[in-house]
Amino acid sequence: MHAKVFSCALIGLEGAIVEVEADISPGLPSFTVVGLPDAAVQEARERVRAAIRNSGFFFPSRRITVNLAPADLKKVGPSYDLPIAVAILLGSGQCKGDVSDKLLLGELSLDGSLRHTNGILPMVALAKEKKMSAVIVPEADAAEAALVDGIDIACFKSLRQLSDAISSPEPFTYYQANHDDYIPAESPGSMDMSTIKGQEHVKRALEVAAAGAHNIVISGPPGSGKTMLARALSSILPPMTQSEAIEVTKIYSISGLLPSDTPLILSRPFRAPHYTISSAGMVGGGSWPKPGEISLSHRGVLFLDELPEFGSYKLEMLRQPLEDRTVTISRVKGSVSFPANFMLVGAMNPCPCGYYNDPVKSCTCTPYAIARYQQKMSGPFNDRIDIFVNAPCVDYEKLTSNRCGEKSEQIAKRVSKARAKQLERFEGNQALSNSDMRAEDIADFCVADDTARSLLREGMRQLQLSARGYHRILKVARTIADLDDTHVIKAHHVAEAMQYRPRQKF
Repeated sequence: MHAKVFSCALIGLEGAIVEVEADISPGLPSFTVVGLPDAAVQEARERVRAAIRNSGFFFPSRRITVNLAPADLKKVGPSYDLPIAVAILLGSGQCKGDVSDKLLLGELSLDGSLRHTNGILPMVALAKEKKMSAVIVPEADAAEAALVDGIDIACFKSLRQLSDAISSPEPFTYYQANHDDYIPAESPGSMDMSTIKGQEHVKRALEVAAAGAHNIVISGPPGSGKTMLARALSSILPPMTQSEAIEVTKIYSISGLLPSDTPLILSRPFRAPHYTISSAGMVGGGSWPKPGEISLSHRGVLFLDELPEFGSYKLEMLRQPLEDRTVTISRVKGSVSFPANFMLVGAMNPCPCGYYNDPVKSCTCTPYAIARYQQKMSGPFNDRIDIFVNAPCVDYEKLTSNRCGEKSEQIAKRVSKARAKQLERFEGNQALSNSDMRAEDIADFCVADDTARSLLREGMRQLQLSARGYHRILKVARTIADLDDTHVIKAHHVAEAMQYRPRQKF
């Protein structure tokens, strides 16, 4: 007999409907899976065989052929266990019912229970797009699947429970989600800004960066607090919108990094890879591409400590994602694109010893060593950084002072207010923050007065800015004006934005 159910394959963050057909015919007992399956899908034969028997059914001693169509699409992962098992039960007559309008997803244990499966959220989104009536998932994945509105979610603990529900004349019982529990919250910072002594100008630069989602590099000698300041940035970032939270959750879902007790990522990601990370680990890769650190930082922060130590090759790989907000990974089998709209935060020393141009401690590096160290960050890479700021050593008086700086909570309110203005400004536009503005958006939204334009003209001449550098200054000035709650960019906004450009190459 023949039976057919539907499942889903993932290609990057996009899905494709897969028809799972089972044919049970006379002949020597065999179990074959065709349709370009990977090793995990081939191993499904043993999991399905054991799960069917341990669920109280008999496994047909006949010739069983399972076809996963379309046959030219690579099938990866264990999510096909459940649809294969259900197709065999339907084909052998042990389960009677109609699931032709439903999508089946789930990995099977040997005892017939259903396990958590990666990538549930984008697959459920595809089922809704294809107008399927419902999605059947393991109970552990019900909360994640229910994040997609407009489609019913049926969840089950075991293959036996699902088979009984299919055979029953009663309609399915669907999962009821309470979306009020999933309200994006402020990112939990590891440190409050008020606990960091001194460096008030760096804190101001971080506030501007957070308000417009600008890339920032902090340079300074060892022990000046660069890493502390970068990690405190999380405490002033605005909460994600619902759509941003869904985007981030999709990436973590397909990566297998979604916590079992967290169906929705509520706070902005903060990723801090070590400089020994591989190229594939940074941008993503593998024979079947998976997201890398830059995609896991989507809508959040990618913090690169000791920035030049990552090497020029890895830094140059960031140029295209920093400009296009997406990364495309090409392999012989095809190309996959992942979103990569992140804030780049770098911390670095100005030279190998860390004390180049320090007013107190002498630098021990040779001119050649300093030049070689600085050249790891190319001009085109620096051109994609909005804000450069120096963090000098903090003196004794500031370190021992009882005076506390402004709390992160107060800064975060100003940042959130500025981001709200940007969301209102870019309504109906692809941009969500000032850093996302395209050239045509800059012409529309970065309106400067006469004095500000004169200052920009002089700055272009003295700083020898490229067109990209000029646009960077306007974007940062727009953010500073938003923090001042001003529609028109004024001269002091441009002056502050220009001081964040590097006077010399670090």
